[in-house]
Amino acid sequence: MLNITNLHAAVDDKPILKGLSLSVNAGEVHAIMGPNGAGKSTLGYVLGGREGYEVTDGTVTFDGKDLLDMAADERAAAGLFLGFQYPVEIPGVSNVQFLRTAMNAQRRARGEVEISAGDFLRLSRAQADALGISMDMMKRPVNVGFSGGEKKRNEMVQMGILDPKLAVLDETDSGLDIDALRVVGEGINRIMRKPDKAVLLITHYQRLLDIVQPDFVHVLAGGRIVRSGGPELAHELEREGYGAIAA
Repeated sequence: MLNITNLHAAVDDKPILKGLSLSVNAGEVHAIMGPNGAGKSTLGYVLGGREGYEVTDGTVTFDGKDLLDMAADERAAAGLFLGFQYPVEIPGVSNVQFLRTAMNAQRRARGEVEISAGDFLRLSRAQADALGISMDMMKRPVNVGFSGGEKKRNEMVQMGILDPKLAVLDETDSGLDIDALRVVGEGINRIMRKPDKAVLLITHYQRLLDIVQPDFVHVLAGGRIVRSGGPELAHELEREGYGAIAA
Protein backbone atom coordinates (compact mmCIF):
# COMPACT_ATOMS: atom_id res chain seq x y z
CA MET A 1 0.00 0.00 0.00
CA LEU A 2 2.71 2.50 1.05
CA ASN A 3 6.27 2.23 -0.21
CA ILE A 4 8.91 4.77 0.87
CA THR A 5 12.33 4.46 -0.73
CA ASN A 6 15.43 6.48 0.23
CA LEU A 7 13.36 9.47 1.31
CA HIS A 8 15.26 12.68 2.01
CA ALA A 9 13.44 15.80 3.20
CA ALA A 10 14.41 19.21 4.52
CA VAL A 11 12.77 22.09 6.38
CA ASP A 12 14.19 25.59 5.80
CA ASP A 13 17.12 23.93 4.00
CA LYS A 14 17.90 21.83 7.08
CA PRO A 15 18.00 18.08 6.26
CA ILE A 16 15.67 16.09 8.51
CA LEU A 17 14.96 12.80 6.74
CA LYS A 18 18.15 11.22 5.43
CA GLY A 19 17.41 8.10 3.44
CA LEU A 20 14.30 6.66 5.10
CA SER A 21 12.85 3.49 3.55
CA LEU A 22 9.69 1.70 4.71
CA SER A 23 6.97 -0.51 3.25
CA VAL A 24 3.49 -0.83 4.75
CA ASN A 25 1.09 -3.45 3.37
CA ALA A 26 -2.68 -3.50 3.61
CA GLY A 27 -3.86 -5.06 6.87
CA GLU A 28 -0.75 -3.97 8.79
CA VAL A 29 -0.11 -1.59 11.67
CA HIS A 30 3.40 -0.13 11.86
CA ALA A 31 4.61 1.88 14.85
CA ILE A 32 7.36 4.47 14.48
CA MET A 33 9.27 5.30 17.65
CA GLY A 34 12.36 7.40 18.25
CA PRO A 35 13.92 10.25 20.22
CA ASN A 36 12.91 13.89 19.90
CA GLY A 37 14.17 15.50 16.72
CA ALA A 38 14.57 12.20 14.89
CA GLY A 39 12.16 13.16 12.09
CA LYS A 40 8.99 11.35 13.13
CA SER A 41 6.62 14.29 12.72
CA THR A 42 8.47 15.38 9.58
CA LEU A 43 7.70 11.98 8.07
CA GLY A 44 4.00 12.45 8.82
CA TYR A 45 3.94 15.95 7.37
CA VAL A 46 5.79 14.89 4.22
CA LEU A 47 3.30 12.07 3.66
CA GLY A 48 0.39 14.44 4.28
CA GLY A 49 1.75 17.07 1.89
CA ARG A 50 2.26 19.91 4.34
CA GLU A 51 3.80 23.04 2.84
CA GLY A 52 7.36 23.91 3.83
CA TYR A 53 8.59 20.32 3.84
CA GLU A 54 10.82 19.84 0.80
CA VAL A 55 11.52 16.36 -0.53
CA THR A 56 15.04 16.41 -1.94
CA ASP A 57 15.41 12.76 -2.94
CA GLY A 58 13.61 9.42 -2.89
CA THR A 59 10.16 8.15 -3.83
CA VAL A 60 6.85 7.49 -2.10
CA THR A 61 4.08 5.46 -3.71
CA PHE A 62 0.59 4.96 -2.30
CA ASP A 63 -1.54 2.27 -3.91
CA GLY A 64 0.93 2.26 -6.78
CA LYS A 65 0.65 6.01 -7.44
CA ASP A 66 3.28 8.70 -6.91
CA LEU A 67 2.19 10.25 -3.61
CA LEU A 68 4.67 13.11 -3.85
CA ASP A 69 3.13 14.23 -7.13
CA MET A 70 -0.28 14.75 -5.48
CA ALA A 71 -1.58 17.87 -3.77
CA ALA A 72 -2.66 17.46 -0.14
CA ASP A 73 -6.36 17.29 -1.04
CA GLU A 74 -5.63 14.67 -3.70
CA ARG A 75 -3.83 12.55 -1.12
CA ALA A 76 -6.85 12.78 1.17
CA ALA A 77 -9.22 11.83 -1.65
CA ALA A 78 -6.97 8.86 -2.46
CA GLY A 79 -7.50 7.62 1.10
CA LEU A 80 -4.72 9.07 3.26
CA PHE A 81 -5.61 10.50 6.69
CA LEU A 82 -3.12 12.50 8.76
CA GLY A 83 -3.78 12.76 12.49
CA PHE A 84 -2.00 15.64 14.21
CA GLN A 85 -0.10 15.68 17.49
CA TYR A 86 -1.83 19.00 18.23
CA PRO A 87 -5.21 19.12 16.44
CA VAL A 88 -5.98 22.66 15.35
CA GLU A 89 -9.01 24.74 16.29
CA ILE A 90 -11.23 26.14 13.52
CA PRO A 91 -13.44 28.89 14.99
CA GLY A 92 -16.73 29.50 13.23
CA VAL A 93 -16.89 26.12 11.49
CA SER A 94 -18.87 23.33 13.16
CA ASN A 95 -17.63 19.77 13.23
CA VAL A 96 -20.57 18.50 11.19
CA GLN A 97 -20.20 21.27 8.61
CA PHE A 98 -16.46 20.68 8.32
CA LEU A 99 -16.74 16.92 8.03
CA ARG A 100 -19.62 16.81 5.58
CA THR A 101 -17.82 19.34 3.36
CA ALA A 102 -14.60 17.29 3.53
CA MET A 103 -16.39 14.02 2.91
CA ASN A 104 -18.30 15.29 -0.11
CA ALA A 105 -15.18 16.93 -1.54
CA GLN A 106 -13.45 13.54 -1.41
CA ARG A 107 -16.48 11.81 -2.92
CA ARG A 108 -16.57 14.26 -5.82
CA ALA A 109 -12.86 13.75 -6.43
CA ARG A 110 -13.46 10.00 -6.65
CA GLY A 111 -16.50 10.43 -8.93
CA GLU A 112 -18.93 9.31 -6.21
CA VAL A 113 -22.34 10.69 -5.28
CA GLU A 114 -22.38 13.16 -2.38
CA ILE A 115 -23.79 11.94 0.91
CA SER A 116 -27.17 13.36 1.93
CA ALA A 117 -27.62 15.41 5.07
CA GLY A 118 -29.67 12.67 6.71
CA ASP A 119 -27.23 9.88 5.93
CA PHE A 120 -24.34 12.01 7.09
CA LEU A 121 -25.99 12.80 10.42
CA ARG A 122 -26.65 9.10 11.02
CA LEU A 123 -23.04 8.27 10.19
CA SER A 124 -21.63 11.05 12.35
CA ARG A 125 -23.88 10.12 15.28
CA ALA A 126 -22.72 6.50 15.15
CA GLN A 127 -19.05 7.46 15.03
CA ALA A 128 -19.41 10.10 17.74
CA ASP A 129 -21.25 7.71 20.07
CA ALA A 130 -18.48 5.12 19.65
CA LEU A 131 -15.84 7.67 20.72
CA GLY A 132 -17.83 9.26 23.55
CA ILE A 133 -18.47 12.54 21.71
CA SER A 134 -21.96 14.05 22.03
CA MET A 135 -23.82 15.49 19.06
CA ASP A 136 -23.80 18.82 20.91
CA MET A 137 -20.01 18.75 20.66
CA MET A 138 -20.24 17.77 17.00
CA LYS A 139 -22.21 20.95 16.38
CA ARG A 140 -19.59 23.13 18.07
CA PRO A 141 -16.70 24.78 16.18
CA VAL A 142 -13.95 22.28 15.38
CA ASN A 143 -11.92 21.61 18.55
CA VAL A 144 -12.74 25.05 20.04
CA GLY A 145 -12.90 24.74 23.82
CA PHE A 146 -12.14 21.02 23.69
CA SER A 147 -9.76 19.42 26.18
CA GLY A 148 -6.71 17.60 24.88
CA GLY A 149 -8.45 14.26 25.19
CA GLU A 150 -11.61 15.55 23.50
CA LYS A 151 -9.56 16.84 20.57
CA LYS A 152 -7.96 13.44 20.08
CA ARG A 153 -11.29 11.62 20.34
CA ASN A 154 -12.79 14.12 17.92
CA GLU A 155 -9.98 13.36 15.50
CA MET A 156 -10.88 9.67 15.72
CA VAL A 157 -14.48 10.61 14.88
CA GLN A 158 -13.15 12.43 11.82
CA MET A 159 -11.16 9.34 10.84
CA GLY A 160 -14.19 7.10 11.28
CA ILE A 161 -16.36 9.31 9.10
CA LEU A 162 -13.79 9.83 6.34
CA ASP A 163 -12.91 6.09 6.40
CA PRO A 164 -9.37 6.29 4.94
CA LYS A 165 -7.26 3.48 3.52
CA LEU A 166 -4.12 4.64 5.35
CA ALA A 167 -4.00 6.51 8.65
CA VAL A 168 -0.78 8.31 9.58
CA LEU A 169 -1.22 9.19 13.24
CA ASP A 170 1.32 11.55 14.81
CA GLU A 171 1.51 11.00 18.59
CA THR A 172 -2.20 10.39 18.97
CA ASP A 173 -1.51 9.37 22.58
CA SER A 174 0.01 12.76 23.49
CA GLY A 175 -1.81 14.37 26.40
CA LEU A 176 -4.27 11.52 26.97
CA ASP A 177 -5.19 10.18 30.39
CA ILE A 178 -5.66 6.43 30.90
CA ASP A 179 -9.36 6.38 30.03
CA ALA A 180 -9.01 8.57 26.93
CA LEU A 181 -6.02 6.50 25.81
CA ARG A 182 -8.10 3.34 25.85
CA VAL A 183 -11.00 4.97 24.00
CA VAL A 184 -8.68 6.31 21.29
CA GLY A 185 -6.74 3.04 21.00
CA GLU A 186 -9.92 1.02 20.68
CA GLY A 187 -11.15 3.55 18.13
CA ILE A 188 -8.06 2.96 15.99
CA ASN A 189 -8.64 -0.79 16.17
CA ARG A 190 -12.34 -0.53 15.31
CA ILE A 191 -11.88 1.82 12.37
CA MET A 192 -8.57 0.73 10.87
CA ARG A 193 -7.89 -2.90 11.85
CA LYS A 194 -9.22 -4.26 8.54
CA PRO A 195 -7.62 -6.27 5.71
CA ASP A 196 -7.85 -3.37 3.24
CA LYS A 197 -6.52 -0.65 5.57
CA ALA A 198 -3.20 0.21 7.19
CA VAL A 199 -1.86 2.40 10.00
CA LEU A 200 1.43 4.22 10.50
CA LEU A 201 1.41 5.10 14.19
CA ILE A 202 4.02 7.60 15.40
CA THR A 203 4.48 7.46 19.17
CA HIS A 204 6.99 7.99 21.97
CA TYR A 205 5.49 5.46 24.34
CA GLN A 206 4.70 1.78 24.45
CA ARG A 207 1.43 2.28 26.38
CA LEU A 208 -0.73 2.90 23.29
CA LEU A 209 0.84 -0.11 21.61
CA ASP A 210 -0.56 -2.36 24.36
CA ILE A 211 -4.00 -1.52 22.94
CA VAL A 212 -3.33 -1.19 19.22
CA GLN A 213 -0.75 -4.03 19.12
CA PRO A 214 1.28 -3.22 16.00
CA ASP A 215 2.59 -5.84 13.63
CA PHE A 216 5.92 -4.04 13.28
CA VAL A 217 7.86 -1.49 15.35
CA HIS A 218 10.54 0.72 13.78
CA VAL A 219 13.08 3.01 15.45
CA LEU A 220 13.64 6.28 13.60
CA ALA A 221 16.84 8.08 14.54
CA GLY A 222 18.96 10.55 12.64
CA GLY A 223 16.43 10.75 9.84
CA ARG A 224 16.31 7.07 8.94
CA ILE A 225 15.01 3.74 10.20
CA VAL A 226 17.83 2.22 12.25
CA ARG A 227 16.09 -0.86 13.61
CA SER A 228 12.87 -2.80 13.01
CA GLY A 229 11.18 -5.64 14.88
CA GLY A 230 7.97 -6.92 16.34
CA PRO A 231 6.00 -5.62 19.34
CA GLU A 232 8.75 -6.83 21.66
CA LEU A 233 10.98 -4.03 20.37
CA ALA A 234 8.67 -1.44 21.94
CA HIS A 235 9.01 -3.18 25.30
CA GLU A 236 12.79 -3.17 24.92
CA LEU A 237 12.75 0.57 24.21
CA GLU A 238 10.49 1.17 27.20
CA ARG A 239 12.97 -0.66 29.45
CA GLU A 240 16.26 0.58 28.05
CA GLY A 241 15.52 3.82 26.17
CA TYR A 242 16.90 4.72 22.77
CA GLY A 243 20.51 4.88 23.98
CA ALA A 244 22.67 2.52 21.95
CA ILE A 245 19.97 1.97 19.29
CA ALA A 246 19.77 5.63 18.34
CA ALA A 247 23.48 6.39 18.77
